Amino acid sequence: MTRRSTLAWWIVLGLPVAALLLWAAIDNSRLFFRTVLNGLTLSALYFLVASGFTLVFGLMRNVNLAHGALFLLGAYVGFSVQAATGSWLVALAAGFAATAIAGLLMQLIIFRHMEGDDMRQTLVTIGLSIVMANLMLWIWGGDTYVFQPPSGLDGSITIPGVGRFPAFRVALLVAAIVIGVALWLFLNRTRVGMMIRAGVDDRNMLSASGVNVQRVFAITFAIGAGLAGLAGVVGGTALSVAPGEDTRYLLASLVVVIVGGMGSVSGAAIGALLIGLAETFGLAYVPTYGIVFTFLIMVLVLAFRPQGIMGRAR
Repeated sequence: MTRRSTLAWWIVLGLPVAALLLWAAIDNSRLFFRTVLNGLTLSALYFLVASGFTLVFGLMRNVNLAHGALFLLGAYVGFSVQAATGSWLVALAAGFAATAIAGLLMQLIIFRHMEGDDMRQTLVTIGLSIVMANLMLWIWGGDTYVFQPPSGLDGSITIPGVGRFPAFRVALLVAAIVIGVALWLFLNRTRVGMMIRAGVDDRNMLSASGVNVQRVFAITFAIGAGLAGLAGVVGGTALSVAPGEDTRYLLASLVVVIVGGMGSVSGAAIGALLIGLAETFGLAYVPTYGIVFTFLIMVLVLAFRPQGIMGRAR
């Protein structure tokens, strides 16, 4: 399919969506703008989870289906630390550190011995996620936990056209933008980031140049896992954390990476934006069929751009 025909199809598909959004904005502007803001904050949360996943799965090509379990582990560890210290920032650091260490161990013990074997990686990490989920259920029980937001962000602010809105969710949106920019700069403007991308493209050549490829990949895996734990604490503060959330966020991460493009941070941001807005608008206007919009976006992207919106053709 040529670029011109693909663009024509996107225009044909986008016009009805734009018309529906315009109708929704005119029919009930307050509901529309609140839904947009809820969608943006959900997109920010999805991006935080998927940014770590795009490093491990999209960039390194390691099929880690225990990524959702790392999200849940970070949330539970962070909650316990906040309950013990009373500090949300310490809880955030603990959630990141705990899952970064867990990810580092996974890379050293599991993935370095299964490089290029997608099926083994898939089966092993599915088993690992089940074991981790049951261990967390045993330790923390089946209750739903909600973090106490940091001081200064535990109230709400007034936004024109929306009304009162939780201040923490606005901060979440800003934090996701900052982390996204920092991650892009890390991968594209630092020596370590360039080594990571070079190692993915040709690890033998990178190794021949004297770089310890396994160390670079271990660092990458630790950062990706740490971002999942950080997102667990943030998600537990913005929404809640409970058994089963690991599956939800793993599925969201998969869809975001597929839609945005493998290994692209900017693609993960675009994918998270599309999926978060689609899910929120679906729940607000057609709750019975809301989940359909998420997978409809994925089907359309795979049909017209199989490598994802920002992905590279291989």
